[in-house]
This record gives sequence, C-alpha cells and structure tokens, in this order.
Amino acid sequence: VYAIVAYILYSNDLVEDDFVLTDANFLDVEMPNADGFFIDNRDGVEVPVFSAPPCMTDCKPSAEITKRAAVLDVTPETEVKVAVVETVAEPVVEPEIVEIDPALLAAGKKAFKKCKACHQIGDGAKNKTGPALTGVVNGAAGAAERFKYSKPMRDAAAGGLIWNEDELAAFLKKPRKYMKGTKMSFSGFRKDKDIEAVIAYLKSFQ
Repeated sequence: VYAIVAYILYSNDLVEDDFVLTDANFLDVEMPNADGFFIDNRDGVEVPVFSAPPCMTDCKPSAEITKRAAVLDVTPETEVKVAVVETVAEPVVEPEIVEIDPALLAAGKKAFKKCKACHQIGDGAKNKTGPALTGVVNGAAGAAERFKYSKPMRDAAAGGLIWNEDELAAFLKKPRKYMKGTKMSFSGFRKDKDIEAVIAYLKSFQ
C-alpha cells in the first residue's frame, strides 16, 4: 500500500524519485489542496439560528416620527456655488489588437482542458485549487486576489517575476523544476507545440 501511494505521489510530481514512503514520514507529504478544507460547523452555528421559531408580531419597538426636517431647520439657506473647471480631454489611445491564429487558438483551448480542473479563465473566473488565469500573460506573478500562493511563488512575486511568454513556457514545461516547492500538481506539457498553443489561448483573455 505504501509503495502504491508513493508511486501515485511521484507520478504527480509531489515527491522526488528517491522518496520512500513509511509510517514515519507519511504526514510529511503536503498535498496541493491541503489548505482547501474547512471544518463543517453548521450544526453549532447555523442550525440553532434557523431552528428557532421566527418572530411574527411585536418584534421591534414601534417607530414614531417626532419632528420634521423643516422644524429642525437642517436645510442650509446659503447658496452653494460650484466652480466649473474646463479641461482638455487627452486623446484616447486604442490598445493594440494582436491577431491570434484561429487554429492555434483552437489547439490552445483543447490543451487547456488539462488545466481546467484547477484553473478558470475569462469573465467571472474565480480561484479554485489554482488561481484564476485571466490576464496572466505579461502580468505579475502571484497577482490573483484572495488566493493563497505557495511561499516560492510569493518569493518570486516579491522578486518582480513577470509571466512573459518565455517564463510561462519554462514554467508550463516542468513546473516543479522551474519553481521547486510550488503547489501546482500538474507535471507539465510534454510537447512544445501544446505550450505555444496554451499561451496563445491565455493571451486571448487579457
């Protein structure tokens, strides 16, 4: 059983090839989704609240109007003058539109299926096991909001890592070789053409 589990861990690049799993180091293996669980406390928190009989009558003291705004004299009588400042609008610079080969885009969409278990992309994309990838190309590393990155990724972000196409290609080739200690469980794309296609697909969601 230990040998089979060790083989599965190694096949997902979670341990090194010389790793030996035993009862002594079993708890030392950190799974990528280790921080994705929480304690179900609904029995103690939500159930008592929603099980109590609801208040239907005389739940709050009655509200009474005591004075009117005119009586309280809270409306200012002084005239407020607003200064109008004329500004010259700067010319709008249209972003450069980069045409992407439709065939390459289709291949990237197909290859991205390997990423969809952990990542979302596009309008409304949310963090899952991995961060949302909208705008990742030429973006700063570790920039997805409210996502808990691994320490190596946080260190890389602090060092100013930018996900240009070369850095992304190196990472997607062998994530754990590129960044030792990353929580990304994907072992990497074997074919360079798949990496090129995936990057093109990512670029279409800028």
